Amino acid sequence: MGVRTNDESEQAGGGAGAAPGPGPDRAEEPAPDVAAAAVLSNAVHPRPTSEDPEGDTGTDADTGTGAGDPDPAPKAPSRRPPSLTRDTARPEGGGRAASGDASAPARQWPLLTVLALAGLGLVIVGTDAFADAFRVGTILIGVALLTGAVMRRTLPSVGMLAVRSRFTDMVTYGLLGTLIVLIALVTQPKPWLDVPFLEDAVHFTVR
Repeated sequence: MGVRTNDESEQAGGGAGAAPGPGPDRAEEPAPDVAAAAVLSNAVHPRPTSEDPEGDTGTDADTGTGAGDPDPAPKAPSRRPPSLTRDTARPEGGGRAASGDASAPARQWPLLTVLALAGLGLVIVGTDAFADAFRVGTILIGVALLTGAVMRRTLPSVGMLAVRSRFTDMVTYGLLGTLIVLIALVTQPKPWLDVPFLEDAVHFTVR
């Protein structure tokens, strides 16, 4: 019986599945380029920008929740007005003054009433048909605004007569109407309302 040499035993062991040792004639395999593989992987599957260097996925930029959260909690409604508005909100009490099946003039009768009184006053002032036409016409314009203030206070819906909130419209119509009526009453000559301190103020200003 012959004796196996070391080379023969190594070849027999390699056939059985043993890992061959590094021989002098075996070429050494090159190490993989880790940096190039990382750049290629990031280009194919980019990681989120909010990921921190410790490996946490961070929060999603749109929802503010973790990327792995299956059911994010709903956000609380914000009181800040939207940056883009698509329509104009109807002011308080700006609904129809009559039912929907009524005609358009009937639905806007508060505004038409104020405009009719103011228009009548302008016609009287413009025609100057009698001696105190300027005074009477100006008083009618002031009364029209005061009527608008009263309707804004008493009626639940006044249609297009509502411009801002109920309080703002009442104050605006009331102050303007009162001032116009007072100016018409104290207009010279022969004022219908005598205000002593107003006359003294005028005399003090023009002297």
